[in-house]
Amino acid sequence: MTGSTPAPFTADDYRARMERAARTAADAGLAGLLVAPGPDLVWLTGYTPTATTERLTLLVLTAGQDPDPVLVVPTLEAPDAAKATGAPALTLRDWTDGKDPYAATAALLDGAGRFGISDNTWSMHLLGLQKTLPGTSYASLTEVLPMLRAVKDATELELLAAAGAAADATFEEIRNVAFTGRRESEIAAELARLLRRHGHTTVDFTIVASGPNGANPHHEVGDRVIQPGDMVVLDFGGLKDGYGSDTSRTVHVGEPTEEERRVHAVVREAQEAGFRAVRPGVSCQEVDRAARAVIADAGYGEYFIHRTGHGIGVTTHEPPYMVEGEERPLVPGMCFSVEPGIYLPGRFGVRIEDIVTVTEDGGRRLNDTSREMVIVD
Repeated sequence: MTGSTPAPFTADDYRARMERAARTAADAGLAGLLVAPGPDLVWLTGYTPTATTERLTLLVLTAGQDPDPVLVVPTLEAPDAAKATGAPALTLRDWTDGKDPYAATAALLDGAGRFGISDNTWSMHLLGLQKTLPGTSYASLTEVLPMLRAVKDATELELLAAAGAAADATFEEIRNVAFTGRRESEIAAELARLLRRHGHTTVDFTIVASGPNGANPHHEVGDRVIQPGDMVVLDFGGLKDGYGSDTSRTVHVGEPTEEERRVHAVVREAQEAGFRAVRPGVSCQEVDRAARAVIADAGYGEYFIHRTGHGIGVTTHEPPYMVEGEERPLVPGMCFSVEPGIYLPGRFGVRIEDIVTVTEDGGRRLNDTSREMVIVD
C-alpha cells in the first residue's frame, strides 16, 4: 500500500456539495438538477446502487435547494440507499414495482422548468419524464454545469495525490521487469496487479503499446511480443479510495536510435511547456497551445492528434479539457492531465503524462517519476 488515506467524507461534506450544486443550478437559470446513478451521484451523495438496474433512481435537487434534496429510489434498494454517507442530508422517496416512478418524480418538479440532467441517465427515464411533464426541458449536466466537480477541496486533493503516488510506485516497479519476449497483455496484467497492490480498487485501463502499436494513442492491449528496439507507451490508472490516477511514460527496450531520442525529448519539452503554462486565470486552451507549439516547432505538429489534457476526480476523464476552443480560465483546485504525444504511423509513439493541480501561483504535479528516457530490458 502507498501512503495514508485522508479521513472519509461525512454527511456534512455531502450536504455542502448538494447545497453548492443547487445554488449553481439557480445561478444557471435552471429549475433544478436530476442526477442518475454514476459519478455525479457518488460525488453528491456517496451512494452507489448495488447493481446496474433499469429501475429509476434519481436525485432531485431543486434550484436553491428548497425543499431539501430527494432521492427517488426503488423500494427494494431503499435500505442500501439509507446507508449511504450522504443519506442524512436526503429525503428518500421510494416507489414499488407496478407503480409509476415518473409520476412520483414529477410531483417534485416544476412542470414548466428546465433541468440539468446527468449525462449517463438512461434515455427511457428521460423520455418517461418528458411524457409525464411535457412542459419541462432538459440539458446535460456537462453542457450547463461543466465545472460542477472540477474544483477540488483539500481532502479531494489529498486523495488525488495519494492515487498519483500509487501510480508512480507502480511505474517504479514495472520499469524493472523484463519486457523483451513478453506479450503486451502480460505487462498489462502486471500493471493491473501492481496498481491493486498499491491500493487501487478499480483499474480502468492499462495501455501497453509496443513498437508500431504505440502510434495508436488508445491501443487495445494485444498479444504482440515486445522486441528489442521497441518503444513502449505505458498509460495506466484507475481509482484509489474513490479518486483517479492516470499517468503515461514511454520506455525503450534496449538502446534507442537518435531519432527515437529526439522524438522523446520533444515530447518531454512539450509536456514541460504545458505544465509551466498552468496558473490561475490562464485559459484551458493556453495549456494545449503551449504544449502543441513545441511539437509543431520541431516539425511533428501533424502527429500530435489529441487534446493535451482532461480533468480527473471521481472519474479518470471529466471536465475541464485542455483543448483548443476551451476558453474557461483555470482556477486553483482544478486537476487535469498534461499529456502531449507524437505518433508516427507504422513506427512508434511517445506520450508523457502527469496529473497537475492548479495552485494559487502556478501548478503542482501529482506524478513525479522520471520523464527522461527509461531503458528497460
